[in-house]
Amino acid sequence: MKHENRPPGLRASLYEKITAAAADEDRRLDQFLAERLAALSRSRIQKLVEAGLVQINRLPCTDKNYRLGAGDLVEVTIPPPEKASVEPEKINLDIIYEDKDLLVVNKPRGMVVHPAPGHFTGTLVNALLNHCGDLSGIGGVMRPGIVHRLDKDTSGLLVVAKNDFAHQILSGQLKTRELNREYLALVSGRVKPLIGRIEAPVARHPRHRKKMAVMAGGRKAVTRYRVLKYHGRYSLLQLNLETGRTHQIRVHLAYLGYPVVGDLTYAKGTWSDLPAGLTEPHALHARRIKFIHPRTGEALEFYAPLPAEFKKGLVWLKSMKD
Repeated sequence: MKHENRPPGLRASLYEKITAAAADEDRRLDQFLAERLAALSRSRIQKLVEAGLVQINRLPCTDKNYRLGAGDLVEVTIPPPEKASVEPEKINLDIIYEDKDLLVVNKPRGMVVHPAPGHFTGTLVNALLNHCGDLSGIGGVMRPGIVHRLDKDTSGLLVVAKNDFAHQILSGQLKTRELNREYLALVSGRVKPLIGRIEAPVARHPRHRKKMAVMAGGRKAVTRYRVLKYHGRYSLLQLNLETGRTHQIRVHLAYLGYPVVGDLTYAKGTWSDLPAGLTEPHALHARRIKFIHPRTGEALEFYAPLPAEFKKGLVWLKSMKD
């Protein structure tokens, strides 16, 4: 981020100055900034706009829907992170890798990544604050260090930034897909074709606000999949994300009619016929993550083994006839 020519009195803040190009004509302000400032979530950007911390041509703009003109000068001030109100908690972490800039953590099923209504304790962030003492502040008070997320019941690998330098670069890699994530999922049904690309826009469900849905006008969402094995009427899939929308894999697979085994949010009906080995069913696991180290430039790749209940389910399914 640029620090030169920042407005007076904002010496402790990060400051970004961007000029809109001809291709940005008529783009919404929040969409434009979400693309240019990869480390900030759309909601964080909207809060900065509402707080008057975004200027257009030297004048404060508090309208997130403002339509840009070619040549508009956009200036964004990002205040230093507030003192975290999240309490450190001594919770065991499965740390796959750690250095002075980042950690790679294998998150267990059932753990929420960051505090939110109904989950202010026992989260991964609580555990990380106890382990590290300090994390990057770009994600905001409730999400320090969090570059990307996993759903509560999805297990597997997350990369966490310890400082703003690492966070900014890793978030940029997430946008350009240099930070690559691979998942395994057990789904209901025999998925066809064997290799596919799901491109369907995802948005908040109009009636059930805790759910997402494939909807016209939603944010672009792309998931690639490959069938690894059929087990009776189930399929074991390898999945890669081209985008990272909330609940994306679960929503896309349910939309195609192949819901993730044990996903009671998006599966239709009940799961009374679940494989006996899946005692805690939710068969979606982030098994591989690959990225470029933000400081050294080294290509890093990590794997996380399947959780015990997922393994038990696959062992049980091997006894089924295809």
